[in-house]
Amino acid sequence: MAEYRVQVTRAAFKELESLPPDQGRRVLTAIESLIFDPRPKQSRKLAGSRVSYRVRVGDYRILYQVNERAKLVKVFAVGHRREVYR
Repeated sequence: MAEYRVQVTRAAFKELESLPPDQGRRVLTAIESLIFDPRPKQSRKLAGSRVSYRVRVGDYRILYQVNERAKLVKVFAVGHRREVYR
């Protein structure tokens, strides 16, 4: 399986930096795993989009898009489940 590049938007990076250290490490590990499998079993497609997905990491969510042609995963939001979809 081909490896994907992972791009994190500035907004998602700021959200990632604001997480508690232990949660931040878990979320970062999950983001890194998207390099090898952009659609892990626990990922869910976001409603209303053909290319956007979410991955659950405890109470936190990673929202991202997959571009198959460019082999790119673009993380556009990271946050607590109560806030990330707003």
